[in-house]
Amino acid sequence: MSGNFEGKTAAQRQKSSQKGRIVQDSKTDEFDRADYRILSELSRDARISDVSLGDRVHLSSTAVSRRRRALEASGVITGYGAQLNYRSLGLGVVAIVSIELNSQEVSALLEFEDAVGRSPSMSFCCFVSGDTDFVIILHVESLQSYNDIYRNELSVLPHVAKIRSSFVLKEVSWRRFVPSAFNGRV
Repeated sequence: MSGNFEGKTAAQRQKSSQKGRIVQDSKTDEFDRADYRILSELSRDARISDVSLGDRVHLSSTAVSRRRRALEASGVITGYGAQLNYRSLGLGVVAIVSIELNSQEVSALLEFEDAVGRSPSMSFCCFVSGDTDFVIILHVESLQSYNDIYRNELSVLPHVAKIRSSFVLKEVSWRRFVPSAFNGRV
């Protein structure tokens, strides 16, 4: 199972969010300690069986299964997936790309989001505050392959005014979960 919004266009994601399918506000008061223990364990090992998970969080496998389904239905759990080692796949260069658009009109933002969502080289993209509009993360083979992506994918994205790139020299930490999210709750 993958994330709920994988492969959807920006317009589809916006329509989904208008239907209330995106959890936008923090509603931590709706979860009890058992829910947080389940989330903590799943964030470490999403492949764990309900029986083993129940043993770890001191609940029956039936209760764990019911709570897991409720957390999925509420949008707290958005999907499950393998953590890939991109370097072992030949994608050892990580580029962090800042994009500034020439317009802040909603139509320009949505057009850019739709186009970048179709970019086959993009690993992650987000709309940010500050002096840039979007940040993109790319995993590439080499600087030459980044140059090709820059020329054939990034530079042709709609409404782009400026592209700034940085390259990761050393990965210090990359967490799939934030331990502080569970402080005092498990």
